[in-house]
Amino acid sequence: MKSIKESIDSLGYHTEILKKLEKNYEEALKDPDFKKLVSKIKIPKEQLQQSTSSLQISAKEYNNCQNCKSILECKNKLEGYAYLPKIKENGLIFKYKSCKFKQQLEKETAYLKNINVIGTSVYLKDAKMKDIYTNDKNRFATITSIKNFITNYPQDKHQKGLYLCGNFGCGKTYIISAMLNELAKKGYKSAIIFWPDFLRELKASFQTDYNDKYEYATKAPILLIDDIGAETITPWARDEILCPLVQYRMEHKLPTFFTSNLNLNQLNDHLSTTKEGIDVIKAGRIIERIKQLTNEQEMISKNLRN
Repeated sequence: MKSIKESIDSLGYHTEILKKLEKNYEEALKDPDFKKLVSKIKIPKEQLQQSTSSLQISAKEYNNCQNCKSILECKNKLEGYAYLPKIKENGLIFKYKSCKFKQQLEKETAYLKNINVIGTSVYLKDAKMKDIYTNDKNRFATITSIKNFITNYPQDKHQKGLYLCGNFGCGKTYIISAMLNELAKKGYKSAIIFWPDFLRELKASFQTDYNDKYEYATKAPILLIDDIGAETITPWARDEILCPLVQYRMEHKLPTFFTSNLNLNQLNDHLSTTKEGIDVIKAGRIIERIKQLTNEQEMISKNLRN
């Protein structure tokens, strides 16, 4: 009894398929980029014919790469990658291979893996110490403190951080992000949390990864709590989240940085008041722990976002 393949072949279908594959391949050879690519692949033509469509894609993407000067100019379907053939067991397989520009970019941004951003997608990953605005003497004290922290951190992992307050848009987050980026390039890990979003994200993750998020923020080697004071105060946020977080970091002398539009006296008032009433004792307890963790600095400067 004939097999299915033998039955199909006897009807002439196999021959027709091979003819069609050959025709498509010969047609594709009219493209010089395609012809150039397949000339480098040392396998029988019959096998190449089975992958004409994929080889056409490869030829186009390979040619794009040959004429590309920057990843910003990438014309391929997947930016920074080319869809290329590889011989395997006398056949072809196709995989995406990163280009030299993508590889260089990955090398240059590998340090970002050392910074965990929790509660927000906003992170100044391009912030650099050399780009910090210095034409304002009101920023000198903060810049000096940040530079000293970077210099001393390899020898002293338990330095005080900063409670950096000041007007909107003066560059508080940028300066500290630049510091964390600099340390990340040296292999030091840190975390950034945008406080209002972090609280919302925690509340939404009770049934999933709540503990992981909270524990990572609490125990991060260096932590930036960004924009504290912009959140709506609740007893839960103050007493169950913020208080034990700063308590743990104070006890373990973990460097902690805060940015805020409020100074510590104003933050004390903010933390005191919830819908349930006023509690100056619980607010004061948190403020004292922040004082143990940080040196307060006020930076009043022009709004750099304008």
